[in-house]
Amino acid sequence: MYKIPTEFIDKFTHLLGEKHASELMSAYQENPKKGFRLNPLKYDYTNVKYNLDYKIPYIDNGYYGEISGNDSEWIGGYVYSQDPSAMYPATIADIKPGEYVLDLCAAPGGKSTIIASKLKNEGILVANEISSKRAKELRENLEKWGTSNVIITNESPERLVKKFKNFFDTIIVDAPCSGEGMFRKSDDAIRYWSQEYVLTCQARQQNILNCAVDMLKNNGKLVYSTCTYSPEEDEQIVSWLMKEKNLKIQTIPKSQGISDGHPEWTIEKFNDIKKAARFWLQDKIGEGQFAALLKKETAQCINSNLDMIASPSKKMRSNIKNRIQVISKDDFKLINDILHQFNLPLYLSKQLDRAINKNNHIVIPALSDEKLKSLHVISNGIELGILKKNRFEPSHQLVYILAQVKQNNVYNITNESDFKKYLHGETLQVEHPITYGYVLVAFEHHIFSFGKIGKDSILKNYYPKGLRR
Repeated sequence: MYKIPTEFIDKFTHLLGEKHASELMSAYQENPKKGFRLNPLKYDYTNVKYNLDYKIPYIDNGYYGEISGNDSEWIGGYVYSQDPSAMYPATIADIKPGEYVLDLCAAPGGKSTIIASKLKNEGILVANEISSKRAKELRENLEKWGTSNVIITNESPERLVKKFKNFFDTIIVDAPCSGEGMFRKSDDAIRYWSQEYVLTCQARQQNILNCAVDMLKNNGKLVYSTCTYSPEEDEQIVSWLMKEKNLKIQTIPKSQGISDGHPEWTIEKFNDIKKAARFWLQDKIGEGQFAALLKKETAQCINSNLDMIASPSKKMRSNIKNRIQVISKDDFKLINDILHQFNLPLYLSKQLDRAINKNNHIVIPALSDEKLKSLHVISNGIELGILKKNRFEPSHQLVYILAQVKQNNVYNITNESDFKKYLHGETLQVEHPITYGYVLVAFEHHIFSFGKIGKDSILKNYYPKGLRR
């Protein structure tokens, strides 16, 4: 671990006093706390090999412990590894099924997977990441989680607000920050730190939040969080939101070890700043975190974007028809012949009539392409599969969605050696196959891929080349 800057130590000695500052500096020398969450969208999701005795008190399905990226639970999207403190911000939003939610700084996907679990495949989640590289990781993690109602975008907040003004019920802004709460996990955070960098982050956070507030509906909820300790990026940002944006800070649940915000670290000294939450390393809950829940209470305004999304104009509908091919009766039969070999989640069965053909990719969009026009969209809803020369090949994304209900057409790999071979892209010999054609493939009863059993009893490998290891 790199040496913590003297300027940082002096700053927090002044803010906390010598005793508490010393406790914080000592905590930086300890090992990070680790945690994971189970995926309640999956069928039989508690069937995991991990110890579930050490529950994280403020998060559904959250546990202290360490998991491996080589485990079948991770490969199949049954678990997600996440810092225990980082689970908190998406939880305090109290998201309900059917809401329209924006995770504005979403990668790598921890908050978005919590949101998706809360939405239960109802409503809409827009998961945005401005970094194209990190947006790809976000997509992989959300697909493994089995999400169906998600749009993943690779955009700036300034471009998003043009499409989504006054649109969302809830917005999560886990803002880029100086990372002081992550010093014991990231040498880079220590190397980059300076008081000047803290102020740079503060300005960036205000720019992001200006857009976020504009995208929030009247009476909508805004969660603001960071993984840093500087008041300039925490309490002072919340105070700015209250004063300049007229947002009202809300009471949030706090379990033992979660501290209040500090009004005395702001100019305005709003007493309600105490409603914010701080996670100090020395309290041994997780890494450093700050979070606050605010509500937008302004004059009701008409949302032209929402009208557009709910009911496209005749001209828009005409453009959509010209750009998207209608699924033919014969193609629909090809699709159904494959899908009906598996048990479909009820919500998916009800949405099949919304499927469209985009260059032979059969998709059920969460929002139409016309509504997302001009945005860089990484994925939109569910891709069921692709039409290829009088046959339909199901998509890998569909695997994770089918894992949400009990399946019968499953080939369960019985040993770790064959599991590793399949992840590497190899075929497997199947003894006494009970069926031929497409099957779901599982290890330790965790579904993670499609396969296809031929008459020669060989399981053809359909695990995507980009994921093979």
